[in-house]
Amino acid sequence: MATELIENKLKLLPAKPGCYLMKDINGTVIYVGKSKNLKSRVRSYFKSKQVGRRAELVQEIRDYDIITVSTDKEAFLLEVTLIKKYQPYYNVQLKQGTGYPYIEITHERDPQTRLTSIVHKDGGYYFGPYPNVYAAQATLKFIQKVFPLRRCHGNEGRPCLYYHMGQCLGACFKTVPKEEYDKQIKKIKSFLNVDIAWVKRDLTKKMQKASKKLEFERAAEIRDQLRYIEETVEKQKIISNDNTQRDIFNFYVDRSWISIQVFFLRQAKLLRRETKMFPLTDTEDPEDEFTSFIVQFYGQRNRILPKEVLVPDGINNEALSEVIKVPVRTPKRGQKRSLLNMAKDNAKLKIDDKFRLLELGNRKTKGAQKEIFDALGLPYGHVIESFDHSHIQGADPVSALVVFKDGEPDKTSYRKYKLKGAVEHQNGGDEVRNTREVVRRRYSRLLREHKKMPDLILMDGGQIQVDACEDVLRNELNLNIPVAGMVKDNKHRTNHLLFGDPINGVPLKLIPMDPKSQGFYLMTRIQDEVHRFAITFHRRTRAKNALSSRLDSIKGIGPKSRNKLLRNFGSLKKIKGASIDELRKVGLSLTQAQSVKLTL
Repeated sequence: MATELIENKLKLLPAKPGCYLMKDINGTVIYVGKSKNLKSRVRSYFKSKQVGRRAELVQEIRDYDIITVSTDKEAFLLEVTLIKKYQPYYNVQLKQGTGYPYIEITHERDPQTRLTSIVHKDGGYYFGPYPNVYAAQATLKFIQKVFPLRRCHGNEGRPCLYYHMGQCLGACFKTVPKEEYDKQIKKIKSFLNVDIAWVKRDLTKKMQKASKKLEFERAAEIRDQLRYIEETVEKQKIISNDNTQRDIFNFYVDRSWISIQVFFLRQAKLLRRETKMFPLTDTEDPEDEFTSFIVQFYGQRNRILPKEVLVPDGINNEALSEVIKVPVRTPKRGQKRSLLNMAKDNAKLKIDDKFRLLELGNRKTKGAQKEIFDALGLPYGHVIESFDHSHIQGADPVSALVVFKDGEPDKTSYRKYKLKGAVEHQNGGDEVRNTREVVRRRYSRLLREHKKMPDLILMDGGQIQVDACEDVLRNELNLNIPVAGMVKDNKHRTNHLLFGDPINGVPLKLIPMDPKSQGFYLMTRIQDEVHRFAITFHRRTRAKNALSSRLDSIKGIGPKSRNKLLRNFGSLKKIKGASIDELRKVGLSLTQAQSVKLTL
């Protein structure tokens, strides 16, 4: 029987290849599996009847985690690494060794190609591992036919059978020059490093020729050989021949939260990963917070530095490298770039899961809204509205309104307000003035438009905001809407509602909420949502105002020209990157365009 957490997570599974890690009540990984479709595979554990050892496994599962990759082959190889790392109780295979073969070019006077399951530090060349053993065997046979080295034991005094078949260079009866071996080895290495276009063309022609001659069995053999070669030589990112120890960092930002993913490559294998998510304030830049995280990450005790750190575009690699004393690079293409993209995909997946789980949790808040109204001693109401303000030392003050109907966010009813405090009073940080302004604007408009009023107003603040809101409602607009404040404790956690009934002489008092109740969850959800909405709006407003101010300072650029630039480019970065001709196309004169380029 799946837990509520698992039931919610099952709805979020992506239909992508990857690995899943089943965990018990203690968080211990008890099973690792892989699939080319995580959504169908993981769901099958809990939605189908299980018997035997698998039923025993499902009984112990209390949570799971997933790692997405690009291909089914990468999922195979990641599974190998994870099983070796965690040694899960319910995995009976692959705990020792890789379980998959490599193709080896031996380090000998007369080298040969062969399959091996163990990589030795003997100077030989190793390629793999290859999840499909049959494909690896077929590819080895192709190599031995097309790029022969030595197939016999050598020193036999006479040519061997393979020499007569053209699959041995003749070490059995003569001394083969080292240059001849080197030439063949170079071709083999090129082939196994995905230089297979010519092979595919040649085999395709042979397959078509056999088919035209009605030699269908021969055509089928060539088709299988072609498929095996493609499968064996296909590029993958999970295990490579590059033994550099490196850490890979990438991040994804959504709804004022940042998700950071760290991949650890050791001994050419993706050994493990870590995930960190935390909220961003309206003053924090994601790239700066990401860089700060990396510095703090390596500042922890017992943290071993790698030989190289990979980060995405937009980071000051040189400065970061000076601080952590490790080369920091941003790959532009190839395997490293693919790993960097894979880290970002997994960071996005984690943050998407977080918010989608919250939304799924909201659907289970039936009765939560009633608990809030009951705690305040009010009859049940369908609509709750909540306000929050955002500014930096009074600059660019804004306010945001969120609306919840029967415990669910009604995003079509959300509203944003640019406050006039900073312009008229040069004091946008005045919470009383801001509260009075936004309450007056919101409910005077509802009165004019004859729209229904909310059943409860929740202010993200204490008595000052509650008093200011009630004063406008009662004394200016003649409205009797209940108003409560969401109050934080000394650890900045919301745990009380501040409420009273001034009309009937009931003073304001703190009303505790049970932290385990659905009503408490809904109250904190409303507060988180209005805070997120407010700071997101403020960040955009501040960025736009900063850009407008920067453009206004350019000689010859007036309001009309500024608006043209804003409409067409939208950001300072794009304006700086535009050419003179591109600036003139939006309506600037040559002199204005030159001023913009020189100033920015």
